[in-house]
Order: sequence, then structure tokens, then C-alpha cells
Amino acid sequence: MLVKAIVFTKYGSPDGLQLKEVPKPAPKDDELLIRVQASSINSWDWEFLNGTPFINRIMFGLLKPKPGKRILGADIAGTVEAVGSRVKRFRPGDEVFGDLWDSWGGFAEYACTHEAALEPKPANSTFEEAAAVPQAAVLALQGLRKAGQLKAGQKVLINGAGGGVGTFAIQLAKLSGTEVTGVDALHKLEVVRSVGADHVIDYTRKDFTRTGEVYDLIIDCQNFRSMFDIKRALRPGGTYAMVGGSMSRVYQLWLLSLFAPLTRESRKLRLVAEGPNKGLADLSALIEAGKLVPVIDKAFPLSEVREAMRYFGAGRHRGKIVITINS
Repeated sequence: MLVKAIVFTKYGSPDGLQLKEVPKPAPKDDELLIRVQASSINSWDWEFLNGTPFINRIMFGLLKPKPGKRILGADIAGTVEAVGSRVKRFRPGDEVFGDLWDSWGGFAEYACTHEAALEPKPANSTFEEAAAVPQAAVLALQGLRKAGQLKAGQKVLINGAGGGVGTFAIQLAKLSGTEVTGVDALHKLEVVRSVGADHVIDYTRKDFTRTGEVYDLIIDCQNFRSMFDIKRALRPGGTYAMVGGSMSRVYQLWLLSLFAPLTRESRKLRLVAEGPNKGLADLSALIEAGKLVPVIDKAFPLSEVREAMRYFGAGRHRGKIVITINS
């Protein structure tokens, strides 16, 4: 049986994405077959499509994507259609969501994955809402957890606050009673305020590292400034959490962290890299309690993933971009 999927066979622009018919995947003994109802776009999709950073090529194909890695899409929400003999947590008919970062394949009508990649879909969420959550909200949660237990009144800054990770991070930080500042482009500041930010900064007009304000936690989803500039905005004992970023930035962070004990540096520089779905069940509980809401900018059908990726690449989106698949 053939099913529809968005396929790419070379690294480059969204022009290389093609809607094709591919064989319907079959689950192994330890896998589930998911009828994908919705997916969403993350920065990793964009980077993988473009073959950057180089580590993506090492993992998924040096000169072109490997045959088993030619369908983008990590976030999914859908319905279990079949399960392998060793699957214990789910059965056909269950509604699930999760991050398929190791297998990819979310931009398709069907996908296979291990049960560890999935959680039951929040009962009060649509498939589109659920698909917007896994990768971005998990990164936001792990970024906050880098600071340990946040306390009411502490100051949190989120750089890149108007994107997927940022809009989740604001909401999660406010649950701890913190004072949140969101940094982004002018056209995203309205949505940054709408999800709870106490203060906003247009990064084109003001450099948050030079305002004189210091923060207990900085979650950086953009990573354009040097670690030395970042440290200027961190309170002694504060934490900087890097979400993504170029390898040069990562190396700079690691190097400074390595020498921190020698210089008695109390400010902590941390990379958010715990892996997928860590805390997804906790996030699901918050969604069901009405304490966390995904922000969705636009939804595109599967046939328009090329246009959706162009829109993402332009950086104009606020919150998440969702792909609707089986309706």
C-alpha cells in the first residue's frame, strides 16, 4: 500500500521537498504504527533540510540524507493503528503525541516509532495543538530546569521569546511566579505579552546584555551574542541555558564551563541537550489542567509543506507552524 509523504533527497532549500507516494511503513516488534493526524515544524527540520550544522550530516548522511531519513518531521500527534508484539504501553485506537527525533518521518500519513517516543495525547487538545508541543515545550522545560527550583520574584529572560520554545518557556516560568522578560523582533512582541511576559525588549532597538539588568536565568533560543556578553546580564549564581546554536557557540560554552572552577565563576553556563520527550508527561498534565497552551501561528496541509518551510525560514512566525495531515 502506498501513502503520501514529503520527501527530500538532497540538502538545500525547501524547493527540494516533494510530495510523493511511498510504501506504508510496517512496525517492528518493538514499534507502533501511527496514523499521523498532525505534525509541526522545528528549527531542527530547517537545519536538517539545509544540512547544517555539520553534525546532522554525520548522523543522517554526509552528502545527502540516508534512504531511511528522507522524510522530515519530528513532532507528531496521531492515532495508533498497529503495535508490535513487544509494545506494552499502547494499543490500536490510542491517541498519542511525541518527538520522533531519531527516526523522523512526521511529514507523512503514517510513521513508525518506539513507544518510548510517545505519550498519551492530552484529552483536551486537538491533534494540531498536541503536535505543536513535543520538541519545543520539552526544550523550554529543560531550559527552566537548568536553574533548579525557580522561586517567586526571581528574574527570567528569554531570548527568542516569540517562537515555539519561547512561548512555552514564558508560560512555564510564570507558573513559578517569576518576573519574565521576553526578547524578540517587534512583530512578535504582542504574542510575547499575550502568553504572560512582564516586560518585552525589541532586540533591534536594545541589547539586553547592556541594559544593566541582571537575571537569575537566561534561556537563549537565538545564541547570537558571545558568552562574555551573556555573563554581563547574569546575576552571580545565575544560570544561562543555551537552546540549540552553532557548534562554535557550543564549544565556547563548554570551554568557559570547563574553566569556571578555576576562576571561581558562580554563574552557570548550560547546554539544553537532555534528549527528546524528557518531561513530556509533565507537560501533558499541565495542558490538561489548562496551565499551558500552545501558540499556533498557521496550519498548512501536507501538500503545502514546501510553503510552510519557506514561511518558517523567513522567521516571521509567532509560536508554532503546524502541518495537518489526516483529518
